Amino acid sequence: MFECRAIFISDVHLGCKDCRADYLLSFLQQTQTDKIYLLGDIIDLWAMRKQVHWQLNQNQVIKALLDKAEQGCEIIYVPGNHDEALRLYHGKSFGNIKIALRSSHITLQGKKLLLLHGDEFDKQVSFGPLHNWLGDTLYDFLLFLNRWFNRSRRLFGGQYFSLAAYIKRKVPGAQKAIARYRQAVVNKALKGGYDGVVCGHIHHPEIRLEQGIIYCNDGDWIDNCTALVEQTDGSLALYHWTEQAQRLASLPLQAVASKAKAA
Repeated sequence: MFECRAIFISDVHLGCKDCRADYLLSFLQQTQTDKIYLLGDIIDLWAMRKQVHWQLNQNQVIKALLDKAEQGCEIIYVPGNHDEALRLYHGKSFGNIKIALRSSHITLQGKKLLLLHGDEFDKQVSFGPLHNWLGDTLYDFLLFLNRWFNRSRRLFGGQYFSLAAYIKRKVPGAQKAIARYRQAVVNKALKGGYDGVVCGHIHHPEIRLEQGIIYCNDGDWIDNCTALVEQTDGSLALYHWTEQAQRLASLPLQAVASKAKAA
């Protein structure tokens, strides 16, 4: 059992055909924590308006979260754009899970983190309606490729590999949009007097120091299968959880700061 102080998860997209609830369920079953922050797009109400893809393991994910909340784990749900209907219930609790428009968290090392989903910065990142439509269409195509690519890999005994995430990292336009989003989020944390910020929304997991602000994107459970974790020593780490259940990156805050200074 992996123990930690807090877990930050977003962009699960339960109800969507590309949701990797199997990996998330495995992660939840093998972790023990005092706090879980669900930072939006946990349930994909947008996708379910078109077609519902709901499997047993998605029910099991919800049950695992409810069980943890009942056992004393504090769970705060900050809705995103795909589950924005839940924003109407901010301040209320469902099955011991609290709904909030945004939240904050103080690490063991005394770092105050702003917690939000991140869709509020879309207008600052947007390159225009045509660009947005093209980006959404291409991303859907990438997920289609990702789905069939991994089915083929398993036929030959291979393990999960995010083709969609790999291709996105190679596209200059995508990197430019990610940089604009990161800057907008960091500016919000700076204005609020925070030491760092944790968000999701763009499905691009990373931890880095930007203008003295600890920027953390916890990724998603569509193509990256990542969660941000505050470990027992107060350091922040990004975990990649697939068949390998391996650590993608473990960067204590001091290491992040020293890397930034060296750059």
